Amino acid sequence: MLRNPVRRTRADILDWLKDPGRAERGVTAEAVAARFGLPRAVAATHLRVLAAAGLLRTGTAGGRPTYRRDEMRVADVARMFEKGW
Repeated sequence: MLRNPVRRTRADILDWLKDPGRAERGVTAEAVAARFGLPRAVAATHLRVLAAAGLLRTGTAGGRPTYRRDEMRVADVARMFEKGW
């Protein structure tokens, strides 16, 4: 899963979202772009892909989309990979 830079970036985003403050409030594409030195559009794409995979939950804050980890889904996916899927 983590053999190319795109997948590594998505894994880094998921790791970063473990922080309790970010986990509760969620983050915007702008925050991800600033943290990882990405263009905002690229950060938004990473977040949309992770959300489509069910690994992030979406919400809104101030009219902007926010994203936070879906801990149950992340744990389910991790278990699948541990089992050799």
